[in-house]
Amino acid sequence: MEVKKENIILGIDPGTKVLGYGLITIQKPKIIPLQYGILNLSNLDNQALKLKRIFEQISELVEEYNPDEMALESPFYGQNIQVALKLGRAQGVAMLAGLIREIPISEYAPRKIKQVVTGNGNASKEQVAKMLDTLLDFSTSTDIPLDATDALAVAVCHHYQGNLPQNQSKSWEAFLKENPDRVK
Repeated sequence: MEVKKENIILGIDPGTKVLGYGLITIQKPKIIPLQYGILNLSNLDNQALKLKRIFEQISELVEEYNPDEMALESPFYGQNIQVALKLGRAQGVAMLAGLIREIPISEYAPRKIKQVVTGNGNASKEQVAKMLDTLLDFSTSTDIPLDATDALAVAVCHHYQGNLPQNQSKSWEAFLKENPDRVK
């Protein structure tokens, strides 16, 4: 596989109230933040409208920055199954925005992201943000929402994981070729 000089990774911290996004570019040996922010969805009452807004906004980021890869934080299982379901939907529509453009998608557990970025799988959001100050050579401030730094951490984690094959989703075309007996 040919290694490009520059690689753009879109990291997503899915949420139905606040979704974080962060784009980094890899210009070996540097990791440079391109864009980051949040999508505040708390003003929308309807779940369907939130999902539509997520899809539209992530599609715009994909169109503008043309990332080579997308990485998402996988929803964690908590006590409330309804919350997990809503997070899964938010993650799904964000993934779809990349899949439509055939961008490879990877998922990482929250603990894995924290472990890779800080060395501590139980690190706080503030500790993750502080480590990004060092890794990305920029200074976070109280102006940058922690959901945005979390999304940058997802992208950085993906870069450090070296795009391991077990983390990448396969296209439907590849699945169909590999499993002709499962399609009727």
